[in-house]
Amino acid sequence: MPIHFGTDGWRAVISDTFTFTNLRMVAQAIADSIASGSWTDSLPTDRPIDPKRMVVGFDTRFLSDRFAQEVARVLAANDFTVYLAQADAPTPAISYAVYHRNAIGGVMITASHNAPRYNGVKLKSYYGGSALPDQCREVEVFLNDNEAKARGPNLMEYEHALEEKRIIRFNPIPEYYDHLRRLIDFDVIASNPPRFVVDSMYGSGRGVIRGILQGTGCEVTEIRGEMNPGFGGVHPEPIARYLGALAGAIGSGVGGFGIATDGDADRTGAMDEHGNFVDPHKIMALSLRYLVEKRGMRGAVVRTVSTTRMIDRLCQKYNLPLYETPVGFNHIADYMMKDEVLIGGEESGGISFKGHIPEGDGILMGLLIVEMVAAYRTTLRDLVEQLLAEVGPAHYERTDLRLRRPVSKSQMTARLVNEAPAEIGGERIVDVSTLDGVKYILADDSWLLIRPSGTEPVLRVYAEGRSPQMVKALLGYGEQVAASVV
Repeated sequence: MPIHFGTDGWRAVISDTFTFTNLRMVAQAIADSIASGSWTDSLPTDRPIDPKRMVVGFDTRFLSDRFAQEVARVLAANDFTVYLAQADAPTPAISYAVYHRNAIGGVMITASHNAPRYNGVKLKSYYGGSALPDQCREVEVFLNDNEAKARGPNLMEYEHALEEKRIIRFNPIPEYYDHLRRLIDFDVIASNPPRFVVDSMYGSGRGVIRGILQGTGCEVTEIRGEMNPGFGGVHPEPIARYLGALAGAIGSGVGGFGIATDGDADRTGAMDEHGNFVDPHKIMALSLRYLVEKRGMRGAVVRTVSTTRMIDRLCQKYNLPLYETPVGFNHIADYMMKDEVLIGGEESGGISFKGHIPEGDGILMGLLIVEMVAAYRTTLRDLVEQLLAEVGPAHYERTDLRLRRPVSKSQMTARLVNEAPAEIGGERIVDVSTLDGVKYILADDSWLLIRPSGTEPVLRVYAEGRSPQMVKALLGYGEQVAASVV
């Protein structure tokens, strides 16, 4: 099957397409792409990037450690010095290691929040964020070229690579902790240490939040922190439907609120003391409010087209510039690398703020939630209610609607623009955006986003309304559009 890199790498089913043979070929293509010189065209002048140094990490999925070792063997055989993580680690910790160790790039073996049967490759560049789209496309070119020429991967024996120090095992967590201590105010946390639950969802964030908070006085109970490559039979995605275990732990009284991280800990979700899910929209809005009002920080704000407009209302209040991007953290990262960005995030839970690498980080944002609760000396539920009273109400839902037949993305986009309704749910449409899909913005600041898939007959529908009734009306319109495709 063809191997394609999306906005954040390559993912496939283990033992189907994600095999040792295919992975070695991908690793060789990565080595060839970097060796071609294109990765060194725009390197920074303020620090010495080593074009022959790579970082490789892995998550808790089935065979991830072995897959990572094979990538390291291929890179070592191509004259790279490879820093290979000693154990499973969060993607943001591996990404920070790429930046901290002045490596040209990195490879993270993970399928993030996808089902347990998947694994994947996230490709990182020297700045610690996802590799550029052009770099990923070049890897595909070399992959196809090598296959056409029947050129197999270079391989170096693992033990020999260790002896030659071409592969160096290392622990990325201590340097990552040092970095987090510059971004999170642990004195504030220690002054009013909260009691809470961390749900690591069996992912590679396990033990990381609890570990860095040792000595602060926080009473941290971690659940689903043991090794379980099957993730307990659920997707390791921190959304309400998969967080029953976290709700149960909070309900039993072991913590006043909860924080959850996904399979590779680059996304976050939260839960208040009553077991109410606090989604990334609210987390990002709460974080923006806190960074400005409590820390006195300033800067631009970046959100994806599918993220809450509570952010817009806060930016208007604080007189901060706001940028809207297509879906995907790589678009947010573009702004973080060229502008003074205070905070950037997306509805799926990838959020980062000033001082960090251009990478979504569930560990960082989980710690910021702990800091906020400690600083405000109140509950997470009260913080959410204060936020909604100030810039809400805001109700959000997302659904994927399958079409009866395939429709081209461009045709569906054109139709949604040309046949835009005058109003939905009694509110008139005041703007239509085509930044990524088609977004109808209503007079009361509610919105409906419809994103036709480019690869399957599916409409991805996102809706935010000022009431549950408005969300229902917005989603209902999306269902009408899907049903009209015959």
